[in-house]
Formats: sequence, C-alpha cells, structure tokens
Amino acid sequence: MARGLAMTRGKLNAKGFALSKKKEDEDSSITRMVKSDSTKAGDVVFVAICVIIGLICVIPMINLLARSLSASDFLVRREVYLLPKGINIDAYMTVLGDPKYIKSFVWTVILTVICTFLSLTMTVLCAYPLIFNKLKGRSFFNVVITITMFFNAGTIPNYLLMKELNLLDNPLVLIVPGCLSVYNMIIMRSFFYGIPDSLRESAEIDGASFFRILWSIYLPLSKPVIATLALFYAVGRWNGYSDALMYMKNKDFYPLQLLLYNILNNMNSVEVATQEGFSTPGLSESLKAAIVMFSTIPILCIYPFLQKYFIHGVTLGAVKE
Repeated sequence: MARGLAMTRGKLNAKGFALSKKKEDEDSSITRMVKSDSTKAGDVVFVAICVIIGLICVIPMINLLARSLSASDFLVRREVYLLPKGINIDAYMTVLGDPKYIKSFVWTVILTVICTFLSLTMTVLCAYPLIFNKLKGRSFFNVVITITMFFNAGTIPNYLLMKELNLLDNPLVLIVPGCLSVYNMIIMRSFFYGIPDSLRESAEIDGASFFRILWSIYLPLSKPVIATLALFYAVGRWNGYSDALMYMKNKDFYPLQLLLYNILNNMNSVEVATQEGFSTPGLSESLKAAIVMFSTIPILCIYPFLQKYFIHGVTLGAVKE
C-alpha cells in the first residue's frame, strides 16, 4: 500500500512538474512576444526619427536645386518649392561661363587638396612621437599643445602676427596658420594608442627605425582615422572664408566661399546687380541658388566615398586616451 501511495505521489509530482514547466514555457513565450513587440515599436520610432532628420537635411537642398532650375517669373511670384517650374538653366550657364567663378573654383580645389595633405602630414608627425613613453618632456608637450585649444590670442594679435610674418595678401596665409588642428591631433594620437605596442616592439627588435615603423605599421592600420580627418580638413578648408576675408586683398586668390559671400551680399543691392548684368530679380534669385549649388555639390560628391571610414574612424579615435 505504501508503495502504491509513493507511486501515486510520484505521478502527481511529475504531473505537477510538467504543468509547472508548461506554464513557465507559456510565460516565457509571452515575455518574448512582449519584448519582440516593444523592440519592433522601438525600431519604428527610431526609423521615423531618422527619416524626419533626413528630410530636414534634404528638403532645403531640393528646394535650392528647384530654385536654381526655375524660370524667373515663378521665382518672383514665390511659387517654387520642391519641384522646378519653367525649367531654365540660364543661371548655371552664367556661372559656368564666367571665368571669375571657374578660376575661383579651381583655386579652391587646389587649396583644399594642398591644405588637406599638409594638415594630415602635420597631424601624423605631431601625434606619433607623443605615444612613446620614453619621449622626454612628453607631458609638457601634451599640456602646451592642449592649452592652445582653450586660449586664443584673438583677431587683432593674429592679424599683427600675419603682418610681421609678411603673410598678408599672400596665398600662404590660407595654408600655413591652419595646417594643424589640436582636436584632430588628439583623435589621431588616441587612435595610435589603440594599436598594440607588440607590433612596434617587434619591428624595433628587427631593427626598423621610427619612421619605418610609422610608414609600415601605423599608417596602414590608421586608414579609417586618416580618411575621417581628411574629411574634416577638406570640409573645413572648402567652407572657410574668414581667413581670406581678413588677410587677402588680391581677388585672384579669393576662395569660392568668399566669392559666394561677396556675391550674395552684393546682390541685395539693385545697383550692384545692375552693374553685374543681373537686373532681373528672378534671375538674381536663380543665380544665387545656382552659385550655392555650384559650391556645395563637389564636397557632397566626395563625402560618400569616405562615409564608410567616418564612423569607424571617429569611434576608434575616441575610445582610448
């Protein structure tokens, strides 16, 4: 009888365990469904936010393109929004047919290439020595370099310095003063810190010099951060005009953005617009949009080729100090 009770009790326990297990499975299934629904909802919200931000960035460019391709009558009546009306490419023909714009565009391209290459070279040469623990005065150099991020002499002392260096109205004034960004140097240095020391030590054992180690190990492994900083420097130089505005008088060396700045300001005057041959208000508006597109498209065409390195380079450069 006791044996029968034990068997019955065992069956009941097994049945209870099976029911409990089934209930747990049901609860876990419900939990997974709830988490799945919440994850889907979060994904939808995230995608919606990304779409909204994308539209905020793209719509002004679409409107600018539509205005640059629209006829004057529609622009005067302010009827152009996202689609061009009365397709007209006179504004682009005016820009491309004027040697002033073409010359400024070519000079800006050359200036951007030179500044980007020189700035990357200076950044690498500044960041590389600072990763060596045996460098004498490394802490002092780090402090001195970092201080320049927080303190600046100001516009007037900088102007007087450029004057003493005979850089006023000299194309070098657009290249030399801004050839190194401390912020970008810190990103590069942090990236170099992330490269294993064992690679450098093994190269030193094999007799490689410091420059050989830099050229054969650090630079090939630093393509993401180099591409990222190249984009930073190129965009900064392409969009820069304040240094040319303060230090340059020779219009032959005006970068495209300064030329654009002057044109957009001067076109607000009917007298200047008439002297330039832009007496029709609609054509002036169309020409403004065409000039902005003319100066914006080149850098937009370069960006997609560096996009794959951009996030990777910035993230790795900021992980480790």
